[in-house]
Amino acid sequence: MIRSSLSKRRFGRVLAAAGAVVAASLVLAGCASGSSTTSSSASSSSSDGAFPVKIATAMGTTTIDSQPKRVVALGWGDAETALELGVQPVGASDWLAFGGDGVGPWLKGAYKKSPKIINTLEPSYEDIIKLKPDVILDVKSSGDKDRYDKLSAIAPTVAVPKGAANYLASTKQQTTMIAKALGKVAEGKKLLAGVDSAYAAARKAHPDFTGKTAVIGAYTSEGFGAYASADSRAQFMQQLGFTIPSKIDQEAGKEFSVHLSNENLDLLDADLTVILPIYVKASAAESDPLFQKVPSVEAGHYIVFDDQDVSSAFSMGTTAAIEWALKRLPDQFQAKLG
Repeated sequence: MIRSSLSKRRFGRVLAAAGAVVAASLVLAGCASGSSTTSSSASSSSSDGAFPVKIATAMGTTTIDSQPKRVVALGWGDAETALELGVQPVGASDWLAFGGDGVGPWLKGAYKKSPKIINTLEPSYEDIIKLKPDVILDVKSSGDKDRYDKLSAIAPTVAVPKGAANYLASTKQQTTMIAKALGKVAEGKKLLAGVDSAYAAARKAHPDFTGKTAVIGAYTSEGFGAYASADSRAQFMQQLGFTIPSKIDQEAGKEFSVHLSNENLDLLDADLTVILPIYVKASAAESDPLFQKVPSVEAGHYIVFDDQDVSSAFSMGTTAAIEWALKRLPDQFQAKLG
């Protein structure tokens, strides 16, 4: 049984806010074709798309009249995606609390000039106004209408895609929408092709993953939870050939994660169980006596990540982060499958 709806909402907020900080781990490392870290400014980069452009979102159609020169990127990983496309945001949100420029080690040094860091869940609209943006990117975000209304009153805002809310924009949706908004369609296709190639290489190197089940869980001060199949962490595993048990999605409903009660920890059982500690030490999750009774854990087919960079890469879900993680994780998964 799942805990009360209040507890579930609180757990979800921990994953969305705090969880963003260290939330998860598994992405890829710089394949040349997929993780370009070009740092040219938006004003000096060439456009491969004609403007104006219209982008369909869950909030309606956003029209961008000309190629943006001043970009504010607020969604989870939106700034990284812009950087990979060769555009440097003047403002950005640091969801995973990297510090500095607000990006992971896979994009270290990508900025020529540090952006203004904007709060994540409750951004300062005054700070955004001061940046005089031509466009605001809020693609992998909450889908909150009040937030969108306030942002779109400042500048054209690219909101969450249709049918995806609560941070569930896929890597493809995020990259495609941002590439179109920035006049970087060809570059976006190249990034996605690079990730597809990297996943294909990982699947070829690890054919045993196909058909195996995997559960991606989190451990916070609120206890254990698990990510639904639509979440980028679960999609990472699916791209490797794993499947996510249907019971996780049934319990999560329309949310990207589900909070598990102590009586329901067996939902973590799978051929491979991966746990992401959030704001707690890995040892606290691993030593939990009820967790140790989960069948896959008893059998040793589990990983509790203690490397924050790996965890963050898995959580971020951008093409550069995915490639960075893919260079590190599949061999670890293989070792734990036995």
